[in-house]
Amino acid sequence: MKEEYAIVTGASRGIGRCAALALAASGCSILAVAREDGEGLRSLQREVAEQYNQNCLTALGDLGTESFVLELFSLLPPEAALRTLVNNAGVSHIGLLQDMTLEQWDRLLRTNLTSVFLTCREAIPLFLRQGSGSILNVSSVWGAAGASCETAYSASKGAINAFTRALGRELAPSGIRVNAVALGAIDTSMNQFLTREERDALEEDIPAGRFGTAEEAGALIADIALHHPYLTAQVLTMDGGWT
Repeated sequence: MKEEYAIVTGASRGIGRCAALALAASGCSILAVAREDGEGLRSLQREVAEQYNQNCLTALGDLGTESFVLELFSLLPPEAALRTLVNNAGVSHIGLLQDMTLEQWDRLLRTNLTSVFLTCREAIPLFLRQGSGSILNVSSVWGAAGASCETAYSASKGAINAFTRALGRELAPSGIRVNAVALGAIDTSMNQFLTREERDALEEDIPAGRFGTAEEAGALIADIALHHPYLTAQVLTMDGGWT
């Protein structure tokens, strides 16, 4: 049998790291990508090898840059199969839209949206040759609801939702699935800007009474990415009943 790889972006910490570990536990070798956290990737690499006896390749770079994405896919062993692509890399921006610079806007869209276009464009020919494959995009509840003072982030995730539904329909006849998970408040570094009072107030608004964990998000991502062959072109929400 061919060695099966899962590419996971934003894999050095948080949701991406947990998704990579869940995929390794399911038998996938990992190609883990991050923008700059080399130590986080090395730690993940050791854990994947020691806990799950799987290979874990790593790459550092800007996924919004075409040349890096081309280099990334060249790291896959020629004899291996690509089982799934998990597009998790993302950044947020908190503040009034009127105060946002064009540079900040461009960086957010390159990281959250252009990266997904570039990685999908490179993965699709591999999946077509195999006759199978799965793309899982990590979105947010703000992609549907919109969040005050997170307009650019909300816009990028709304675009991911539309991208997912459209590409899922485009690739379904070829046996390739494309789905997204829209996550609510997950306990990661992206939410560390909240004060204790703000966090308590937010938890009171969530029917489940708490933030989700990165492990819960990672498990859901791996499950959808690897299973459910009739599930495609969907955006599934996990938010503790919040939205």
